[in-house]
Amino acid sequence: MQKSDPVSRAALAIERISGLWTVWIGALRQRRLDLSFRAADGIRIRIVERPAEWMPQAAIQGIVDDIRVVAARTLPAGSLDYGIFKADGQQLSRAILTILYEEASGRPIAFNALAVLDVAMHGRPTHVIHLGLVMVDPDIRGQGLSWILYGLTCLILFVRNQFRPLWLSNVTQAPAVVGMVSETFSDVFPSPDPAIRRSFEHLLLARQIMARHRAAFGVGEEAGFDEERFVIRNAYTGGSDHLKKTFTVAAKHRHEEFNEFCARGLDYSRGDDFLQIGRIDLPASRRYLLHSVPRRSLPGLLATLGFLAMQRVAFPVLYWFTPDKPWGVLRPWER
Repeated sequence: MQKSDPVSRAALAIERISGLWTVWIGALRQRRLDLSFRAADGIRIRIVERPAEWMPQAAIQGIVDDIRVVAARTLPAGSLDYGIFKADGQQLSRAILTILYEEASGRPIAFNALAVLDVAMHGRPTHVIHLGLVMVDPDIRGQGLSWILYGLTCLILFVRNQFRPLWLSNVTQAPAVVGMVSETFSDVFPSPDPAIRRSFEHLLLARQIMARHRAAFGVGEEAGFDEERFVIRNAYTGGSDHLKKTFTVAAKHRHEEFNEFCARGLDYSRGDDFLQIGRIDLPASRRYLLHSVPRRSLPGLLATLGFLAMQRVAFPVLYWFTPDKPWGVLRPWER
């Protein structure tokens, strides 16, 4: 039978659909994220959620080794001893890792380690997604990867959360990062925009983060916190010592207002950081998709988000309206 035979083409199509269906069923049963997809320009992205909770130790070690390769390229003169780099590995049980690989060689070239911080809001337990540590191989800096490292995983988590807003936090002294976070997410405080005011929710979350989660971003107990300006004083004493920079060296933002805001608000010789608190919601998602994601990468990203939306939104609605039909493994709970 030749490949051009209609029967052969139909059989091949059925085989492919069957394979896709198997992948979809497996993903629907999976409680933690483990996504791998291709971005434009020969880069493969892998997102792994809380690997210490479910992955075999050998697989976890492989991911950590990839991250250390990037860290060694970025900080050749020193090492880090906080977060996912701590020897006990406890942070891997609440980390969400985004790792970028060069598709041709498989070499890890960048990563972002988000942390899920347990907090309480209005008397109920909830989570804050801490944007965490970002590192990029010096050889590929300036190639427009910030849309992946700072917003992509947050957007995926927002869609998986059925489009309910998620609180985010960020600790940095780099004007470029302060500006990026302020422009990407909603209601980010502190900010050079005078219209953004510190709310009760901002203060409540900041107090809990500083009281319970300093280890997630490498800030020692001796560091002070200015509740009016959300400035962490002497922040580089808890394992993140090698990340301290001067204002001259710190990456600048294209808009001078953010550079001036950091120069005025932070003491770089002492080692200050801003603690930024904000949210990802529908307006923030729209801005991210329209202004941050390159057009050539948008189709693949929308396909991934569409699949997650089916899993978390469309299928639950389908289950709700068909309670008398057995859906088997598609049910979101185990009997």
